[in-house]
Amino acid sequence: MADTHSTARPRTNAARICTILGFVFAVLALLLNPLVFGVIGLVLGIVGAVLGDKPLGWYAAAANVVAIVLSLLIVNAIVN
Repeated sequence: MADTHSTARPRTNAARICTILGFVFAVLALLLNPLVFGVIGLVLGIVGAVLGDKPLGWYAAAANVVAIVLSLLIVNAIVN
């Protein structure tokens, strides 16, 4: 076997914790404050993906963007 250098990082526990917290903050952004919790969850999702939890980290980041937009649309519909 040839020794190949892989640029992908192995998944760590910190990456999975950041990803799970990203999903939790997506729910909080949908229910409570979309800007504060959504941005925190977006950052946590990106950090989780960069640390090695590739598919779920990016899904958490995308879920936060969707939660921000959806929550702002719901609030706008209720106010108007």
